[in-house]
Amino acid sequence: MTAATGVRPSAIRQKVLSGETVAGAMVFEFFAPGMPQVLKSAGCEFALFDMEHAGLGFETLKMLAAGCRGVGIEPLVRVPRSEYHFLARALDVGVHGVMVPMVESAAEARRIAEATHYPPVGRRGAALGVAQDDYSAGDVRAKLAALNSRTLVIAQIESERGMEELEGIASTPGIDVLWLGHFDLTNFLGIPGEFEAPRYLDRSEPSWPPPGGTAKAWDSWRPMPSGRDATGISAST
Repeated sequence: MTAATGVRPSAIRQKVLSGETVAGAMVFEFFAPGMPQVLKSAGCEFALFDMEHAGLGFETLKMLAAGCRGVGIEPLVRVPRSEYHFLARALDVGVHGVMVPMVESAAEARRIAEATHYPPVGRRGAALGVAQDDYSAGDVRAKLAALNSRTLVIAQIESERGMEELEGIASTPGIDVLWLGHFDLTNFLGIPGEFEAPRYLDRSEPSWPPPGGTAKAWDSWRPMPSGRDATGISAST
């Protein structure tokens, strides 16, 4: 946290944008107060909590984000959809970044970027002296700039529509990372779960990096093709 703003800087954002490996976990169950410490002890640098499929609500997310900040790992969340009230509210309660499912156009990407950033970058409404800035005082302009700089925005590309709009989504200012939703993509292609099918490989493999794109990562169960910077591993406990 800086004295001038009360805003804790991101410990992972620059690593992600630089293509470094950052270890973390996506949490679908066990939204317990001790989960941030468990993940920290396991070597995680971030926790990505799921609101899309797991039934997680904002009050519990706020508690989990506070726990993450307390033990020094980055709190992130996948919101249910790209609407403003999911994105801005998640950041207000203290997460440092958002994953947005089913992004399908450059226009939608621009709306996401606006909802997650303050002016002049975006159109997010201001809430200061709350969880996101540790209930602190400080210079308002400096706070807003620091929050804009900290926010990590991950757009999930999960459909044939999203793949067709890949270049426009990737080149949208304020979208930091692209994340391939492999299962949903096969589902929308009419081949659910067929990750070796030519129709899936033809859509997913040649598209990285997208021409003119600035995003940094894909998610995959499989070994990453050349040029990809991230992978996801599915596991159960």
